[in-house]
Amino acid sequence: MAEASNCEMCNNFVYDDEDECYVCDMDLDEDDMVRFLMGNTASCPYYQSNDEYLIVRHQM
Repeated sequence: MAEASNCEMCNNFVYDDEDECYVCDMDLDEDDMVRFLMGNTASCPYYQSNDEYLIVRHQM
């Protein structure tokens, strides 16, 4: 089951001190970058939940 992604909840969405903003830490290709910039991230192949308790809740 593919999980809907939200960049703000992704482990790959990190703060860049040099640019002083949040960026995707993955090496995106051109199509992925356009999708990221347009906000169409529901099918992001790089999404990783930063919810540490997701597995625990799934096992309950």
